[in-house]
Amino acid sequence: MDLLLGTKQIYEGILVSPNGWASAATIDIVYDVLHMMGRDDIPVGLGDVFAIGQAEPTFPSLGDCKYKKAIPLGGGGLLDSDTLYGLGRDLPRSPRRYTAENSVKFGAPRDTNHPELRQPLALEVWKSIVDSIDPGSKVTYLTNGPLTNLAQVISSKGASSVIQDVYIVGGHVGYEKGNLFTVPSNEFAEFNMFLDPLAAKVVMDSELNVTLIPLGVQRTVSSFDCVLQRLEHKNQTPEAELTQNLLSRLSQLQQKNDRYHHMNTFLGEVLGAVVLAGDDPLLNQTFQPMLLKILVDGNVNKDGQVVLDEKQGRLVKALRSVNAAAYYDHFVNVLMNQIQSARIGSFAAQKRIWSTPPNRLP
Repeated sequence: MDLLLGTKQIYEGILVSPNGWASAATIDIVYDVLHMMGRDDIPVGLGDVFAIGQAEPTFPSLGDCKYKKAIPLGGGGLLDSDTLYGLGRDLPRSPRRYTAENSVKFGAPRDTNHPELRQPLALEVWKSIVDSIDPGSKVTYLTNGPLTNLAQVISSKGASSVIQDVYIVGGHVGYEKGNLFTVPSNEFAEFNMFLDPLAAKVVMDSELNVTLIPLGVQRTVSSFDCVLQRLEHKNQTPEAELTQNLLSRLSQLQQKNDRYHHMNTFLGEVLGAVVLAGDDPLLNQTFQPMLLKILVDGNVNKDGQVVLDEKQGRLVKALRSVNAAAYYDHFVNVLMNQIQSARIGSFAAQKRIWSTPPNRLP
């Protein structure tokens, strides 16, 4: 859903973190959504499979899944995210597909006949973005997952001079429980920070302008009913229809099976794309400067927690509230925008194009 909203803005590139809820297989879903929106020009890079410090130094292809194993493998976890909860087949097929690294030149164990088709890596896409922007221009970085890619970008040459602002969807500030339900002993952590706490610390300790969109405010705009009621519209765009189908499925799964009790989390995370746009005064967003610190000492019972620390904390701007009703209206209105709607609505529409003679195409 972030992609459906975000492609109506200016995207320079997308970096996928396969050590979170996504995996390498999820890249095909990203490619298909971009193709649907007519944005095959946006490069997609694949990040590291392991959190920072978890890969084997002598053989990076192996490592410890200390944090990633917190994500369920089957229903309600990686299996569903890789298939868009069964809706992936409804998307039009992009000509771009995920291709594993297959060239010794790029660190693979063997060569194949087509190494040029190798999936670009996250840092390669980042470098291409830096090389393509005009001198003096800067980019805004939105994260919606573990911060592994961003931490590595920060560590690359000249990154701080190119990044204007960073928006982080994640972290939990307060005394309510977090959402790390698979590690119940870590009550106050949030998934995105927990999945790579060392990367989160690197980002928080950097000199970048950071805006945090924490779990608490995400929860105020995570009602399936409020969105679905607004999506009941006769003149839906293809992206609005896809969103309605996806949210309906998530809501139904949540009601039927406890394995899907956390589905609201994914709806709340869409808030990041809306805040980034920041073009609707009715949202009435309020921010608060806060001195925050990331806990990371190798203890899974505390890693990833965000705490207030007036002595050692890093000053960040945190979103504290948003007008929920205006947010739901804005979310749906963007999806309903006919002017910037999808180029190919679905796989069924794509098949009709394939089976129509060229001289009969509109």
